[in-house]
This record gives sequence, structure tokens and C-alpha cells, in this order.
Amino acid sequence: MTEHRPGQRLHHLGVRVRWPWPHQNPVVQRHAGTLPSAFVRYGISVPNFGVPADLVQLGHATERAGWDGFFLWDHVLVDADHPFPINDPWVVLGAIAQTTERVRLGTLVTPVARRRPWKLARETVTLDHLSGGRAVLGVGLGEPPDVEFGAFGEPTDDRVRAERLDEGLEVLFGLWSGARFSFEGRHLTVDGATFLPRPLQSPRIPVWVAVVWPNRGPLRRAAQCDGVAPIRIGPRGIEPVTPDDVREMLAVVRKQRETDAPFDVAVWVLPGTTAGAGDYEAEGVTWLIESASGAPGWLDDIRGVIEAGPPR
Repeated sequence: MTEHRPGQRLHHLGVRVRWPWPHQNPVVQRHAGTLPSAFVRYGISVPNFGVPADLVQLGHATERAGWDGFFLWDHVLVDADHPFPINDPWVVLGAIAQTTERVRLGTLVTPVARRRPWKLARETVTLDHLSGGRAVLGVGLGEPPDVEFGAFGEPTDDRVRAERLDEGLEVLFGLWSGARFSFEGRHLTVDGATFLPRPLQSPRIPVWVAVVWPNRGPLRRAAQCDGVAPIRIGPRGIEPVTPDDVREMLAVVRKQRETDAPFDVAVWVLPGTTAGAGDYEAEGVTWLIESASGAPGWLDDIRGVIEAGPPR
């Protein structure tokens, strides 16, 4: 079997991304948006907190109500002094996949630097097969680093975590290829591993990269992946990016992207505010994601948003 080695190294990013909250297999072609968008899809994003059965029920309700995607946050520990129940997102998504048929399933976002990429490769491919080719992987640095990383002796430095994220993506893509793969990086090593099965989706499971606008550094990484999931940090915390922001972002991506393959733009918006989808769609947005807050009462609040359905 031939040795597969990735070609271009993913670019380094040294910015902190705050996101609180894609033998032979049948080929499933993705129907992702292009640059610019042909239409907008609507998704729901919720914390991986609380009772796992409640999260599974939310996933089912999302499909029944006509939404296009259901995404979970990916935390292992948020507040060391005030612990509360947190669930593994991939286990929950696997349960949802078994009883849904259409809705996209994934994370927004997974801190790749916190995970072993070979384990993440197994998790994502398993979900892709269980769902019939509906998996999406959102990636970022992960927050809060002092807890999510520091509590377990993992590096908290942004630059180191960015390096580990980039290397992790290279390893992930190599293992998804199904070819014999080796890698030697500063933080990760793979010696002649072959992972089967491959993802159902071709050419791979879509990977969306978290970006805190107006920082342009992560757009280099996003341009080599399959989409971008941008937010802003304003005086009162996380804010949605504007259609003008999206126009600027995609101008940067176009200059750095070496393929005309589909590219998603997944914009977080406040629940109940997706009625202005036309302005976003005109600038190339392919997904509008309504996210729960994670504050007390979030479960009932997002359940109401889900049941109301997307604003088509």
C-alpha cells in the first residue's frame, strides 16, 4: 500500500478563539454551499450540558421541525469550582444519528488540540457512517484554556494550542484518506497507520474553522478546509458577524483558497433573528445557526425556538 503524506502544511494561528458555546465505501457527495451561496440552511447549536437524553430529544425535534442541522458544543470542563453535568458530544450525536434521516450532525466547535486526532478520526468517521454521510466537524482552539486544558496538565498557551490544532488537522485528513499515513510534527507523530473505513462523504467530512472576526489569521486555516464559523467579540460578549463582515472574510478566503470546491459559511445568530437571512445569503452565507445560551433555563428556551421551525 502506498504511503500517504500530506502536502501543504496548515498555517499557524496564534489567536485565542472564543466559541462558547464535516476497502471501498459508497460515496456520499456533499451538497454544501459554494462561494457565493446558492441558498441558506438553518441549524441549531446547543451546549453538551445536562441530561444526555434531553439532548437526543432536541436533535430529534430539530429534524421534525424542519431544521437542517443540529450541532453540539464540545466541552469537558467549564467551571472547576462549580461543576455540572457535561456529556460527550460524539456519543450523543451517534444516538441522534440512529433515529434521524436528514439533519446534519456535528460539533461547534471541537478543540482539536485537546483531543488525540486518531481518536477523533475514529469518532467522526463512525458518526459519518451511522448518519449515512451527515457528519460535520467544527474546529477551534477551545475555551476556557485554563480549565479545559490546564486542569489536565495540557498546554494553555495559544500558540502551542494553535500548532497542535494545525498538526491535528493534518493527521485527521491523512487518517481519513484510508491510505497508509505517516507524520512527524513538533507535537504529533504517526508511523505508518492505515485507518478504515474511510468517511462516507467525499472528499471528506466537512471541516468548519472557528474565526473571531476581525482577526484574519484563522482564515488561512479555513481556506484549506471546508468552511468557516465566524463570530465577533463585542463589549457585551459574543455577537453575530454582519453581512459586511462576511463579504470581507470571503474576499480574504478567495485569495488564499486553491480550489473551487464547496465552502460553507456558518454564521451564529441570536435565536429568533434569522428572518434577515436574505442579507446574509447575498454575501455568501450558507448556514445560519441559532445557538442556546447555556444560561439557566436554556433548555426550555431553545426547545421553543426549535419547535417554531426555521424561517423559510
